[in-house]
Amino acid sequence: MRKLKITLKRSLIDKSKKTKRILRSLGLRRIGQEVIHRDNPAIRGQIEKVRRYIEVEEIEG
Repeated sequence: MRKLKITLKRSLIDKSKKTKRILRSLGLRRIGQEVIHRDNPAIRGQIEKVRRYIEVEEIEG
């Protein structure tokens, strides 16, 4: 099963509430914080909405 390692790369200061909510739902709160999620369409959709603030890496799990 593939997994995604997501890292927050940019600050959330001055971002929209929607963007902040999406990043919080992914589990990201601080710059440099990393989380691992299963690769599924729901997570991929959230990633596309906040692509400019994060870095995504595919890992084998």
